[in-house]
Amino acid sequence: MAVPAFAIPIATLMATGDSAVVHFFLRSGPVAKIVLGILVLMSLSSWYVLLQRLMLFRRTARQNQGFLGVFRKAARFSDIGKAASNHQASSLVGLFQAGYLEIDTQIKALKEPRGDEETFRLQSLMGLERTLRRAANVELRVLARNTSWLATTAAAAPFIGLFGTVWGIMIAFNDIGTSGTATITAVAPGIAEALVNTAAGLVAAIPALVGYNYLATRLRQLRAEMDDFTLEFLNLAERNFG
Repeated sequence: MAVPAFAIPIATLMATGDSAVVHFFLRSGPVAKIVLGILVLMSLSSWYVLLQRLMLFRRTARQNQGFLGVFRKAARFSDIGKAASNHQASSLVGLFQAGYLEIDTQIKALKEPRGDEETFRLQSLMGLERTLRRAANVELRVLARNTSWLATTAAAAPFIGLFGTVWGIMIAFNDIGTSGTATITAVAPGIAEALVNTAAGLVAAIPALVGYNYLATRLRQLRAEMDDFTLEFLNLAERNFG
């Protein structure tokens, strides 16, 4: 079976090593360089988002554990409020502060005098639960900020790289038609465009996809922690003000 003429230069180009590919790519047209520039920017920005979110999630998880330990040991809300200032990175602190403010508002709106004392009671436990769930959504939006860019990079980068690949192959065939020969010199720039942009698209997309899936899993775990904390907060509020 005869080997196609254009396959020989491709095999030769791939065998020449990375330095040759880069050398030929530098001689390619502006479209290939623009595509590569876009992919590099997407890759760098996705790595920035990924590392930033990873550090934030790690700090949040560590402080959540610390604040949760204080919360479970405390018998009164006033004791917990003093510890909240030491765990500002905790997403649970946001829930506690929102819930504590709602309790204070309800108590001020409904005070029951009993002799010389005042009995503090909650007006609506359901209202407190809604406040806690709204606060949890706010905290999740803060944690998930910019993570959609990872999904965008994972989805779009391979297609942008594919565009560069197709464009490079078109250039290679055009050069073959212009020169009338399938020599390495004629087709090298076009093939280099195809190889480099294909690799760049995958290099940008794969880490973004893996990072997005990992962050999505961590977000679900943090959401579960917030749901558990909401139930514990409601139980404590019911014991103290029910």
